[in-house]
Amino acid sequence: MSQFGYPRPQLVRQHWTSLNGAWRFMYDDERRCELPGCADGWTHEINVPFAPETKNSGVGDTGFHTFCWYQRDFTVLSGAGRTILHFGAVDYRARVWVNAHLVAEHEGGHTPFSADITDVLRDDGAQVVTLFVEDDPHDLAKPRGKQDWLLEPHSLWYPRTTGIWQPVWFEQVASTYIHTLRWTPVFETYEIGCEILATGEIHENLFVEVKIWHGKELLADDHYKLLGHEATRKIALSDPGIDDSRNELLWSPERPTLLEAEVTLYHNGEVLDRVTSYTAMRSVSINRDRFMLNGRAYPLRLVLDQGYWPDTLLTAPSDVALKRDVELAKAMGFNGVRKHQKIENPRYLYWADKLGLLVWEEMPSAYRFSPKAITRMVREWTEAIERDYSHPCIIVWVPFNESWGVPNLTLTQAHRSAVEALYHLTRTLDATRPVIGNDGWEASATDILGIHDYDCDPERLGPRYAVTDPVRTLFDQRRPGGRILTLDGFPHRGQPIVLTEFGGIAYDPKASAMRTWGYARAHTADSFIGLYRSLMAVVNNTLMFSGFCYTQFADTFQESNGLLCADRTPKVPLEQISAATRGILYEPKEEEQAGLGSG
Repeated sequence: MSQFGYPRPQLVRQHWTSLNGAWRFMYDDERRCELPGCADGWTHEINVPFAPETKNSGVGDTGFHTFCWYQRDFTVLSGAGRTILHFGAVDYRARVWVNAHLVAEHEGGHTPFSADITDVLRDDGAQVVTLFVEDDPHDLAKPRGKQDWLLEPHSLWYPRTTGIWQPVWFEQVASTYIHTLRWTPVFETYEIGCEILATGEIHENLFVEVKIWHGKELLADDHYKLLGHEATRKIALSDPGIDDSRNELLWSPERPTLLEAEVTLYHNGEVLDRVTSYTAMRSVSINRDRFMLNGRAYPLRLVLDQGYWPDTLLTAPSDVALKRDVELAKAMGFNGVRKHQKIENPRYLYWADKLGLLVWEEMPSAYRFSPKAITRMVREWTEAIERDYSHPCIIVWVPFNESWGVPNLTLTQAHRSAVEALYHLTRTLDATRPVIGNDGWEASATDILGIHDYDCDPERLGPRYAVTDPVRTLFDQRRPGGRILTLDGFPHRGQPIVLTEFGGIAYDPKASAMRTWGYARAHTADSFIGLYRSLMAVVNNTLMFSGFCYTQFADTFQESNGLLCADRTPKVPLEQISAATRGILYEPKEEEQAGLGSG
């Protein structure tokens, strides 16, 4: 059906149809087309879901374009229940017509939207979907992450992404069907919270059956009546009461145990809808200065991951590529990633859930402060949390990074209020995970204090954080970036301290030194791994830190400071990187290889 697999991995239906592939495409920079599009004006064929800026799209135009159109034919017969059209993500503002009828409008470049298109389908089965996209490349008041507003990528920013960049598909459902499924593990009482929202025509005598398995063992088989269209229950699991047995059901990077689930919707005994899903028993919390996983202190070993590919930008080349990125992070000794300035494809989160990799989810920044910018951010961030709430891999939410979009936190109350508001909103929408209000510096409302420090001299970095009184010697002084670590009125209250950006060693074995960029430079593989080992020795042995996040996973355009090349080729053997990451002595094997190894 699709090289990406079912696009929504925690609410899966057996029958669905991918609309990825060839679409008609055109730019409309001067807005000459009448809604819903120019029937004879198509200038390109584009390969969805790859953005027109990418090589794999078949367009490959990286210039400035504000308006564009998409169109394709598809086939679906009417009269077979309801037909729902889904878009994974369209950057930035989209309007959708089916058979010349407006069916959906959505603003926000990183979150999904859907439309019930049943009432506009043609009886003969031949359908046409048309999409109009507005994406102003110069608009700094919209959440845009690392997308550059200059013609050529500069500094820390990368090529733009316009239009469709995640999968498009449709599925047919009954007149009443399961719309939302949300899982909440309750570690303390060994329960799984289950929230089900149905939608459609029927309002009475709706029941759901929820089954949960651990492998072949059926753990729960519960039946509930929906009140209106909703059901909210806690499903009790049998607690063995012994740590070794209990741990068999707990999810962690070391043992990513997933609990398979099936939810069936009934009306008067007739099956209306059936979906498969999964959840996990795990908890994340803060206990004084430590990050806790499943009630135990857990050192975080994260790597910063921009989530870009050379020929496809924000879109992964395939589902295999997403899985491979998870495997590579683990093979390099990391137990998690900080997805930087990107709401990642749910298929990546699926592989992180399945293979065992922690994920920090971070909201893509706007770069101009205004009420409009904050309104946009709140709406899209709310949608992102709703989409990803049930993924066990996600352990931290990060609304702001390095004061981007709120540049005057020390002086402007409105900027400070924005960070505090987003922190409290996030904690309201999800009370089960820690939140970092503003990562890097100038912290106010936060559950973890994240510090960014790109000093690559281990002899300076170590003593800086080997202090006995951090409040006096660290937080009252100016630090990296010329920024204070905590704002007035928000002293360090004992939260965990995580070095959330450091390193950034530039080394490109395929290019001259003049083409590389990073916070430090290595000229040989030996010097690269030597400096990496020295930095990791510091952060692994600094008692102040509850964890770290190294910059970065892979080279990204002008930044050559990845542990991997942009094509994911390791710069040094993965076994050497893994040993250094974990702070253990590397012992060369007799037949060492630079491939993935045992991972």
